[in-house]
Amino acid sequence: MSEALWYLGRASGVVALVLFSLVVVLGIVTRAGKPLPGLPRFAVATVHRTTSLTAVLFLVVHITTLTLDPYAQLRVVDAVLPFAGAYRPLWQGLGTVATDLLVVLVVSSLLRNRIGLRIWRVIHWSAYLCWPLAVMHAVGNGTDNGSRWLLGVVAGCVGAVGAAVVWRLNGASFRAAPPPQPVPAPSDLAGLR
Repeated sequence: MSEALWYLGRASGVVALVLFSLVVVLGIVTRAGKPLPGLPRFAVATVHRTTSLTAVLFLVVHITTLTLDPYAQLRVVDAVLPFAGAYRPLWQGLGTVATDLLVVLVVSSLLRNRIGLRIWRVIHWSAYLCWPLAVMHAVGNGTDNGSRWLLGVVAGCVGAVGAAVVWRLNGASFRAAPPPQPVPAPSDLAGLR
């Protein structure tokens, strides 16, 4: 049973990282206000929300299984209080800070109508800090941190978020070509004969 918890804890952490990377990409795309080919903005926002909730569920599985696993020796306090863990406290603490920020993001999203859009947006900007902390946690704390497959997953996540940032900063990306403008007919056709 302990081995199953260990593998589930590791796998759910990797899946959570991939999903949170997708959430960041979709958040950038949603906020950009630019159309994507074949996908309306409301659909991107819906996928963003659904992916966010799914990622949170995988994070809960990640933390719960590692808390229950006797090998990992993760205490509940380690999942809440940054840098208090016995195993690689810096890297584990970065994951804890990311989780704490995520809790604030989730709570503020649930209270969005009560706190107002402006305050919610300010709080939501912390997602841009949450994601790199989670990436550093995965690279520094994971037992697979030196493996090619994990480095490939992390590189894919960083590449996707980087591409979304470049796309967001590049105003011309994915914009439809302007419609052709009609050319006025020449008023004097004498020179064409």
